[in-house]
Amino acid sequence: VLPTTLMLFIVYINEVIKDAVLMRSKLIKMEKMEIVSQLAASISHEVRNPLTVVKGFTQLLKTQNLTPESRDEYIKHILEELNRAQEIIDDYLTFAKPAPEKLDQISVKQELNRVINMILPLCNMNTIHITQDFSEATIVGNKQHFQQCFLNLIKNSIEAMPNGGTLNISSSINNSKVEIRIEDSGVGMSQEQIHRFGEPYFSTKTKGTGLGTMVAVKIIETMHGSLKIRSIVSKGTTLTITFPKYSENTHLNK
Repeated sequence: VLPTTLMLFIVYINEVIKDAVLMRSKLIKMEKMEIVSQLAASISHEVRNPLTVVKGFTQLLKTQNLTPESRDEYIKHILEELNRAQEIIDDYLTFAKPAPEKLDQISVKQELNRVINMILPLCNMNTIHITQDFSEATIVGNKQHFQQCFLNLIKNSIEAMPNGGTLNISSSINNSKVEIRIEDSGVGMSQEQIHRFGEPYFSTKTKGTGLGTMVAVKIIETMHGSLKIRSIVSKGTTLTITFPKYSENTHLNK
């Protein structure tokens, strides 16, 4: 029989662990709401563009003596722009929903494309050109946490390029691992900044809290992944995130 003191200590440790897990969950949700708010501003700006095009072509449809060919062409452009606006809004709303606490098979290519669609308005506002090259690969994790992780990391890379630049995002398969690479042409980081990347309340930005990168690092750890950083001051930074590749033996929590 365990001594009473030891039993009380075990109960105490158990409660501390529960509280830590709860706090991490709350922090992820809190930080997510901040990025949801920031994305809303850039998305409203981006949606305005296709709606302006739609308005223009709608006015052209009123033109007298319009040929059937021109009318069909204008309607085609209107539908294309409305679809583009709907895709932007749908991706945003999917991310903004509360994340179910379950694990899924994640198509890296599909989810990264969704993340890029969400972050594209912010890129356009900051004169950032994105290139992408994704392999067909599957990993296991929570889809919304995966999206949040890469929204945070990509947003951080965008903010490292205040004068615009290029953002290269790619994924590849390396044996039993999936590697995702985010490469920017921004201000770069010193060795100390690299060492402190993901540390709470440490940020290279004047108004930054560091919580975005901290949450991203925690999500990577939760998904049994790893993060490597290579950076040169005034040249840019490359983040390499590695996850275990999904296999038939991988256990899913449904």
